[in-house]
Amino acid sequence: MLIDFVPDKNLYPFESRWFDSSAGRVHYIDEGSGPTILFCHGVPAWSFLYRHVIAELRTRYRCVAVDYLGFGLSERPEGFGYTVTEHTGILGELIDHLGLADYVLMGHDWGGPIGLGASIPRADRLRGIVLGNTIFWPIEAMANRVFAQAIRTGPMQRRVLEQNFLVERVLLSELGKTLSAAEIDHYRLVQPSPQARRGLAVIAKQIVDARPLMAQLARDVPAVLADKPTLLVWGMRDMVYRPKAHIPRMVSTFTDVEVVELPQARQFIQEHAPVEIAEAIAKRFP
Repeated sequence: MLIDFVPDKNLYPFESRWFDSSAGRVHYIDEGSGPTILFCHGVPAWSFLYRHVIAELRTRYRCVAVDYLGFGLSERPEGFGYTVTEHTGILGELIDHLGLADYVLMGHDWGGPIGLGASIPRADRLRGIVLGNTIFWPIEAMANRVFAQAIRTGPMQRRVLEQNFLVERVLLSELGKTLSAAEIDHYRLVQPSPQARRGLAVIAKQIVDARPLMAQLARDVPAVLADKPTLLVWGMRDMVYRPKAHIPRMVSTFTDVEVVELPQARQFIQEHAPVEIAEAIAKRFP
């Protein structure tokens, strides 16, 4: 299934590109020239989330941003499982297809584990890491675990599929008052039907189901990537990835790490503070 949605060039002024992966057709953008930055989105977003950050950086950097299968403009293929492990594998295929080398990874929300997971076996090609409001270990906080169990239930899965719950009640409950009607449509209309939202329903359950993978990342990231120059850009009002619980563990993992606090930003930091994020990246990785 392909998505019948054409982004507004005024809002998303990028050329759409396509990669035929082993599982389906992947949409990505590849803008600008210079040092490469690979942007990995979270859920329930897509590369649109990074539009302002990329607009700030593409005069100095090559900016690559991917839509995972099941998200954004990418295909919803039959037979694909939409798990974090599978998304990680497809991202690795794209990195190899594009021949990315000496690249900086930016991962947000689920884009953190997906991007880090794809980069661990390619660590010799990874220049540095930017992480924002994400984790690479199993979720332990009680509030998060309660949500993780609730989202697995039949009624909640139906709300994800039939009512677009993750877009309407998670993303837009935070951003709806700050976005234009057209911007809101760019988040809604790429998930137009229950069939198109299968990836959302699966990844919601991954909070529990991906615990073994996250436990492996908790071992592999410090073992393989700890010496990579790292930047944390953190929304300090985020109630999911709470700063006091997550920043110290991030800082203790990496040997060369800088932290930029975004005081007014919540979970979707790219919408709240894109200029600050772009400036921090340019300063850290000139």
